[in-house]
Amino acid sequence: MFEIAEYIGIIAFSISGFLVAVRNKLDLLGVLISTFLTAFGGGLIRDVIANKTPYTFTHTTPGTLVIILMLAMIIFKTHKKANLENRALFIISDSIGLVSFSISGALIALNVGYNLTGIMALSFITAVGGGITRDVIINEVPFVFKTGFYGTIALIVGLIVFILNMLNFLNFFTLLIVFIIFIIVRIIAFYRNWSIPLLPH
Repeated sequence: MFEIAEYIGIIAFSISGFLVAVRNKLDLLGVLISTFLTAFGGGLIRDVIANKTPYTFTHTTPGTLVIILMLAMIIFKTHKKANLENRALFIISDSIGLVSFSISGALIALNVGYNLTGIMALSFITAVGGGITRDVIINEVPFVFKTGFYGTIALIVGLIVFILNMLNFLNFFTLLIVFIIFIIVRIIAFYRNWSIPLLPH
């Protein structure tokens, strides 16, 4: 279950990281950094906190996937003159990555025996860590800080994974349901401008 969630997250965040680079008109090195940071940043931070060797350092498939996806998108943009800044494509890919990495972070936390706080923290860090690092490097306000129900979704997913595990209902099918529901919630939240309450000035 972890590997499925991890690879879905890597693929989805590779696309969103590439789209952010295109939107900001970065050069090829910038595109490479944006794509890799978005795809791997949160997972690297997660594994370091969990005292594990980073998954992407011991498996060749993640890096290969990102390079292939990035090259394919560059070629597609160059030869087809496609509008890869498409807002809907970014939101969908980013939502898939968010939920996938929230699940993989929670599963790693369970695997190393963390409590509820640790599970929710790793779920959050895995989901938003790469995006925050990317946005800081390209001098943008991190996406998680300016769009409602983004980081909140990661925390809720972590809580649900904890509850499912406690009730012995944690399996592929229950995680699939969580995955689908929260992708839909994230997309609806974006287009309806849902947000958590602001502090009064």
